[in-house]
Amino acid sequence: MRTIADLDELARLVGGSDDLYVRWSHGPDRDLERTSRDELTGGRLPGLSANPLTVEPWWGNRPVRLWVARRIYDYLHLEHRRPSDVRPWVMRGDERGRGPDNEPLVECREPLAWLDQRVVEEAVAEVDGQSEATWGPLDRAAGHDGG
Repeated sequence: MRTIADLDELARLVGGSDDLYVRWSHGPDRDLERTSRDELTGGRLPGLSANPLTVEPWWGNRPVRLWVARRIYDYLHLEHRRPSDVRPWVMRGDERGRGPDNEPLVECREPLAWLDQRVVEEAVAEVDGQSEATWGPLDRAAGHDGG
């Protein structure tokens, strides 16, 4: 599987597609043999948890580069909460349902590419450069103190 080298390359890929997803995992070789599980109950889900890359109509004429940067950034916490060999990769897929966090559950039709660490770094820089407001990934546990 090829590797996407930078954020602009990912933006070009996403530009005209409506069936692309990014997933943080060990990769398609392991994922295509199974589906995701609900971490709370252990229940099998009808697809792989993934993040859609499709640009929504409300995004308007804003840059696709910023859209994909945010999609990568929003789930950056997965890079740190999972084993060290977990990496983001892009697939073409079909949505089969929604998971417990309302994430798409996807059946992979075609694994397309790994995302180089440079893509992740550029996504962080792109999002961090947008606002002076505090912004962070969608990590539910980040603010939880256990009590």
